[in-house]
Amino acid sequence: MWSKSSAIEGALLIKSILMYNSSPSEFHVVCDEEAENYLRARLTLVVRPRHDVSVTFYKPTWQNMLGRIEREGTIKTDHSAGLPGLMKLFLHEIIPVEKGIYIDTDAFFISDPTLLWDVFATLKPSISVVMSNHPDQNAPEWNHASRICSCVMLLHLERLRNQRLMDSTIYRADTSHLFPPALAPEAFRAMYGLPGGDGYGRYDNVRLGDQGYWWAIVSHRPDIFEPLSYDFEVTSCLLNTYNIGLGDDDINESVELSRQTFLDGTPQEGTVILPKLLHFNCLHGTDVYMDWEGWSNPDDILTQRWGGALKYHRGYKWIWLNSGKGTLRLETASAVFADEQFAKGMNL
Repeated sequence: MWSKSSAIEGALLIKSILMYNSSPSEFHVVCDEEAENYLRARLTLVVRPRHDVSVTFYKPTWQNMLGRIEREGTIKTDHSAGLPGLMKLFLHEIIPVEKGIYIDTDAFFISDPTLLWDVFATLKPSISVVMSNHPDQNAPEWNHASRICSCVMLLHLERLRNQRLMDSTIYRADTSHLFPPALAPEAFRAMYGLPGGDGYGRYDNVRLGDQGYWWAIVSHRPDIFEPLSYDFEVTSCLLNTYNIGLGDDDINESVELSRQTFLDGTPQEGTVILPKLLHFNCLHGTDVYMDWEGWSNPDDILTQRWGGALKYHRGYKWIWLNSGKGTLRLETASAVFADEQFAKGMNL
């Protein structure tokens, strides 16, 4: 979260997790000081959560982030998320836990987040990345990067660290031959050719920011990838929330499935989507999706489908989360990238 606007969105996501989670909640937030202050002001209202809550803030400086991109040497972005958005490729380096779920700030849960966490238990030992897969999408101008969405990802961070996902001048300077080469460079070359066209610049043909790079990674290494159920990403961007919305509460699954769209030729074909997480991306003209002008238009189809859900979750008071005997722990940790830690350990 790199701004107050992203923190406003992210706070609603965090609130929804605390509303529905049947397990203790552990958050790792990569952010700036403004975002941390905004979140702390709300989280400290929760003094008796239903389950224990732990929040760790990591605050890399702009120069820290820029330095890591420079050490990688080949990537850049055309996306509005800018430099902070590229940090999604380096979360495994910053956050020192075994695995975690990444979610864009413009989303919130309407069901138990533990159901998403439980997906980890179903994965094969080789899987490092889980995200939604849309093979029906056809966008050559984006190099077909819209066939995945890096907006909701299950990341096995320890495996990504062991695989050395992203390269660094520090790794390239290591002559011990004790460690594997980074995974990403070969994947990037396979999809996009040489960086800069000659191997000496940066990629200028990658679209959709970090998602374009993730697309290259999972396309080149399908053995580490598994698609995520659309239950956990009912998105307003391109897919029109699959024609799903509130209402018709007594409908059966077969009729519901017959009404759903964008499922043919996908991993979800023939399986009804039962929404658990809503993602309101591509709502243009505002920095905060909750302030999108369409929410005030009763004729807008997205408002008709999900406006009531947004109003309820946004209006739910933080103090209403004081419903148990759990504890809240807030802390700030240092943000040190894995290649820097490696250099220190190897005295490079």
